[in-house]
Amino acid sequence: MVAGEPLIRPLIVIAGLLGGIAVVLGAFGAHALQERLSEHALATWHTGVQYHFIHALALLLVAALWAHLANAWAAASAVAFVIGILLFSGSLYALALGAPRILGAIAPLGGTAFILGWAGLAIAAWRG
Repeated sequence: MVAGEPLIRPLIVIAGLLGGIAVVLGAFGAHALQERLSEHALATWHTGVQYHFIHALALLLVAALWAHLANAWAAASAVAFVIGILLFSGSLYALALGAPRILGAIAPLGGTAFILGWAGLAIAAWRG
């Protein structure tokens, strides 16, 4: 049995859900919002979807490589990716839909979480 194995299945489920949500939000932006938002707002939405999807795949990568990683670092990496999606992509979605510009201050926190997630994955592999 792999250390931390009970976490693998939930990580895959969460990655699958987040990936599916990214596809839905991408389609929503391309179809339902195309006529309603400015070009700039649509670009913001698209950036949110792009980072959302990439990091859902990154979460899946953590789960797939779990047996080869230092599990505490892998778990921290997974949490950072989820937080990054929520903060970075979530704030971009809100901004594209007209939320107050001050909400843009949250995006760098999400970006930092993404960076920490990738760093945690590297450390997990190095120590694994």
